[in-house]
Amino acid sequence: MARLTPDHLGVCSWSLQPSNTAELLDRLSATGLRRTQLSFTPVVDDEAAWTGVFDALGEAGVAVVSGMIGPYGEDYATLETIKATGGVVPDATWDDNWAMCQRVAQLAQQHRVDVLTFHAGFIPHDPADDVFLKVQQRLGRIADLCADHGLTLLLETGQETAEDLTAFLDTLGKDNVGVNFDPANMILYGKGDPIAALELLMPRVKQVHIKDATATGTPGTWGAEVVVGSGDVDWDDFLSVLAQHRYAGQLVIEREAGDTRVADVKTAAAYIAERLTA
Repeated sequence: MARLTPDHLGVCSWSLQPSNTAELLDRLSATGLRRTQLSFTPVVDDEAAWTGVFDALGEAGVAVVSGMIGPYGEDYATLETIKATGGVVPDATWDDNWAMCQRVAQLAQQHRVDVLTFHAGFIPHDPADDVFLKVQQRLGRIADLCADHGLTLLLETGQETAEDLTAFLDTLGKDNVGVNFDPANMILYGKGDPIAALELLMPRVKQVHIKDATATGTPGTWGAEVVVGSGDVDWDDFLSVLAQHRYAGQLVIEREAGDTRVADVKTAAAYIAERLTA
């Protein structure tokens, strides 16, 4: 299997905060990257703003390597608010989110984007918990929808420990469901060491987010997202684990904080590229 190179690097479209196709193209061009994970939810919700996005990206030489589902109603203000509002857990947003997932699956199949990722929401440790059972049922429904459209569904890490996510996926039992591993999320949510978590989850890791963070000093509160290379992620160890497991998938830079997104993405790309070519 081919080794990881800088050509595996891309960027999450939402990190660049575009409101339409033209803005996305301009900001992607400024990063110098030619791969993107595209946020599909705004594309299906606001067709006028995103008209021709797939053709435009193709003409610009940008590959859409995966898609992102953004559940409605999520509130990331605190750990408690996202626990209450995140993913498929809330009953108030489930019907709308299910309808949106159906539109996203159709669009992904139409444009031959075969991987979708999202945060499922906080999955309880106890498999007998009512929320665990609800998430299992709803995720199973989304997984089957994706399978019907030839898609792989990846769950974002961070909102539970690697052990709990492994146990949940074992219980879910869907062959087309894997993991999008984000080391910073493990730190931001306080859910364990990202290197140990990566080792445990590697058999299921199909995509990686490149993001960095520092741990909180106050339990129960957010850590801080920071520019890649300035946080608590040990990137040499992280890339070493990927290499040991012969991972050759996407390395998608995600930046969700700060007002210098393009510059921060370029810094991340240069930092990781240097280590991949050393």
